Amino acid sequence: MVDSPKTNGMNRSSGQAVEIFTDGACSGNPGPGGYGSLLRYGKVTKEISGCERQTTNNRMEMMAVIEALRCLKRPCKIIITTDSQYVMQGMTHWIHGWIKNNWKNSQKKAVLNKDLWQEMLRLSQPHEVQWKWVKGHNGHPENQHCDQLAREALENCKSGKRESSL
Repeated sequence: MVDSPKTNGMNRSSGQAVEIFTDGACSGNPGPGGYGSLLRYGKVTKEISGCERQTTNNRMEMMAVIEALRCLKRPCKIIITTDSQYVMQGMTHWIHGWIKNNWKNSQKKAVLNKDLWQEMLRLSQPHEVQWKWVKGHNGHPENQHCDQLAREALENCKSGKRESSL
């Protein structure tokens, strides 16, 4: 697990963590995409999913985290499990340099998906966040379930149904 950019000094040894599992999917890149998230606190679980008609896989991976964070009502300890190295590395390593360099990457070009990075950072700041990476499509039950939610949302978008659901 990796710590987020800001932990607000919360005591890691106290309290139960909210577990968040996320995944994104895209048909074509760019193309229609979907995301799915599972939030779990003790025995309470919540599933969310949504889609966009024209997007990228990376944006859907990010939206899965963003929409899960939007469900949280107060600061808490969170463990976010993702199969996206892009999201995990972005939030735990790259973002520090991007902010320092006025949202330019190491090639001095504008950071892609800046809008979503800024929103994810804003939503994560009140919380103590730990990041966990799992290999996708490798039998991790919650990751597999989020993949299913993302693919169902993607199909809903392709068939003209609502673009997001909670």
